[in-house]
Amino acid sequence: MIKALFVVSECAPLVKTGGLADVAGALPVALAEHGVAVRVLLPGYRTVLSQIDKAEVVETYAGLFGGAAKLLACRLAGVDLLILDAPHLYDRDGAIYANATGNDWPDNPERFAALCKVAAQIAKDGAGGWTPDLVHGHDWQAGLTPEYLHDLNQPTPFVFTIHNIAFHGNADASKLKTLDLEPTRFTADHFEFWGQISALKAGLIGATKINTVSQTYAEELLTPEFGIGMDGVLAARRADVLGIVNGIDLEAWNPETDPNIQTYKTAAGKAANKKTLRKTFGLRPSKGPLYVLVSRLTEQKGIDLLLEALPSLLADGGQLALLGSGDPRLEIALLEAADGHENVAVKIGYDEQLSHQMMAGGDVILVPSRFEPCGLTQLYGLRYGTVPLVALTGGLADTVINASPAALARGVATGVQFFPITAQALANALERINELFKDRKTWKKMQQNAMKQPVGWQTSAAAYHDLYVSALETTK
Repeated sequence: MIKALFVVSECAPLVKTGGLADVAGALPVALAEHGVAVRVLLPGYRTVLSQIDKAEVVETYAGLFGGAAKLLACRLAGVDLLILDAPHLYDRDGAIYANATGNDWPDNPERFAALCKVAAQIAKDGAGGWTPDLVHGHDWQAGLTPEYLHDLNQPTPFVFTIHNIAFHGNADASKLKTLDLEPTRFTADHFEFWGQISALKAGLIGATKINTVSQTYAEELLTPEFGIGMDGVLAARRADVLGIVNGIDLEAWNPETDPNIQTYKTAAGKAANKKTLRKTFGLRPSKGPLYVLVSRLTEQKGIDLLLEALPSLLADGGQLALLGSGDPRLEIALLEAADGHENVAVKIGYDEQLSHQMMAGGDVILVPSRFEPCGLTQLYGLRYGTVPLVALTGGLADTVINASPAALARGVATGVQFFPITAQALANALERINELFKDRKTWKKMQQNAMKQPVGWQTSAAAYHDLYVSALETTK
């Protein structure tokens, strides 16, 4: 049995802003089947503590970056949790990373350094009698963990997963003392990045093993275009970098049992859900495909490309139902598009139940991202027989079989990919989808293929187990 400590900033179902939370909630359960016992270390945000009925205090800290804190242990949704209850850091209004105005909390460096420092302490001294064999950190919020392990002279292996390299967790060099970091290690060989403290770089430099969430993204990160300043660091660690594609929770996303929808056992069950979805969004029946998009509304997600290519989507009776929030300019542009066309409907915000209904009722799930480390929405789409239309990048390239002439001839296509990642290429792909949709036999086969794709955690959990074994052997 391997004992692993996850260090994460969010974890479903307690708190979620994106795919990281889904991974943090589902992967520990899948790893248990491979002989790995995981405990998830999570900040005690107000929303998290409000959902915990009973917890045991297993550790206390007199002074943790400005205040007292305690470590709580509990179990929820099949996951063992260690919650860092530090009110001065986490008990506040607003979102978990940003305040009510949408700006990052100015003390985010301290908030997540505290999580890393406690993780290192648990690795050394344990928590409630439990001591991990390795620490598995996720994204920059866990990146300073190896620095604190180093300061404690603690050789516990550290596995670092990059879910999105675009976020570096940089802090001003003046915070070296505040964050209790060793000044002599503020160098290009450790965590200095263009004169700033980089939590992400600290994790990349200090990790025993590094992975990201698809093989294609792992390769893309070695290029200046996708590495976003860290391509050189990753190139130096290339032997220790690999890609493991994400899975999804097959219990939560199951069209046969999903309580949020009119459940169905075949792709033919879509009709009733499509009718309900159109009613929810105020869309009339139409002969074309119903496209759905559930996303953060940013240029990274290709929302501006979609706006430019919208005429091609709407041709031949296509419709768009969109759920998301993000860049105010894109929100306004989408709402204006909805006002100007009866076949476009937009809901600003996040709604988990509605996202399930959109997967069940849509014909096509849109993921036109400029870059996408793995992506989960295309996996949800596959599971529900909602054909993905995706950009050829990252995990989207690894999980969708493009409807090329060869793939269609062999009867294996599950979706449509487009490249280059431009508005014109997206428009061409939308026109391609509209044509495929008219061929009911081909379309039904693509839906059936999609629903047969392995999108769970079984294979990937086994790969993580092997990664842990490799990390442990490296540090013997």
